[in-house]
Amino acid sequence: MKIHEYQAKALLAKHGVPVPRGEVAFSKEEAREIAKKLGGLVVVKAQIHAGGRGKGGGVKVAKTTDEAAELAEQMLGMKLVTHQTGPEGRIVKRLLIEEGLKIKTEFYLGIVVDRTTSRPVFMASRAGGMEIEKVAEETPELILKETIEPGLGLTAFQARKLAFGLGLPTDLVNPACSFMMKLYRAFQSSDASLVEINPFLLTENGQFYALDAKLNFDDNALFRHPEIKELRDLDEEEPLEIEASKHGLNYIKLDGDVGCMVNGAGLAMATMDIIKLAGSSPANFLDVGGGASAAQVKNAFSILLSDAHVRAVLINIFGGIMRCDVAAEGVVEAAKAMQLKVPVVVRLEGTNVEKGQEILRRSGLPLTVANGMKDAAEKAVALAKAG
Repeated sequence: MKIHEYQAKALLAKHGVPVPRGEVAFSKEEAREIAKKLGGLVVVKAQIHAGGRGKGGGVKVAKTTDEAAELAEQMLGMKLVTHQTGPEGRIVKRLLIEEGLKIKTEFYLGIVVDRTTSRPVFMASRAGGMEIEKVAEETPELILKETIEPGLGLTAFQARKLAFGLGLPTDLVNPACSFMMKLYRAFQSSDASLVEINPFLLTENGQFYALDAKLNFDDNALFRHPEIKELRDLDEEEPLEIEASKHGLNYIKLDGDVGCMVNGAGLAMATMDIIKLAGSSPANFLDVGGGASAAQVKNAFSILLSDAHVRAVLINIFGGIMRCDVAAEGVVEAAKAMQLKVPVVVRLEGTNVEKGQEILRRSGLPLTVANGMKDAAEKAVALAKAG
């Protein structure tokens, strides 16, 4: 789960991480009042779940309260397009009005869970204010890393190693270490999966601030944090993903044109790969789960067909816990209820496979029964390209 920058900064502040003074505004007049409260010189920042806001015109400096109000009026309701939103962009519905600070140096700090080592990794770089992905690709030597033992947390010597690696003068090492230790405690106590401070700011008077903040959380741990779960902004999420979550489906929308419905995450990944191999791209990741019912299959099918970009659907079911005949019944029931507008290819394998295939063939619906994954992918891609 993602949250907005202003929400992330409020959470970090509770753990003692220094952040600039600021408040969220939903209107022009609110922006004016906040700017007045902060002293006039402020930064107006669009709040969407995407990076690159500054390049898209979503971060601007206002020197007066009137200018802050004018910028707020311009930004609220605008479609902000960044490299992370795609060409469709996001509509700006709220702004963070924040005090302006005198910048001396910008750094980068980040914490992420490394799946290869099953441990958090604390990262730091002198290349603050830049896209960290670009830094990693072009100058990876600028990214310092410290792997953290979960039972110990970020240790003082690791923080000092990172601080010295950033080239900080001796008198600023301890304040930087204190900032890092507090940041890690916020990461750990909130069950975050990602924390990014970019830039990690050093001001002209020698103070450190989280000038920007991004926090993502482990969905599986949100039951422990109801206060964080309440921060979820459904307006910033894909509507089909929200609908899928209501039915307990694991769904992620992608950019391709072949919709996928699979039972089991591993099989879903393999299905996406074989669609690419066949010459097209998957429109989604959708795992209905190993023990899905006919009703769940119907719900999943409905979500797939609701995506206007889908030009063909590939259903790939391995009948283990969920029998093939049960899956076939769910597919037929959903197809009859929804009036198929795109071709559907179904590959069944496992328990009661012959019975499941027979149900599909006798349905009277335009369902293509495939033999094997390769055959299914090739047929789905061909049908998608045929339009």
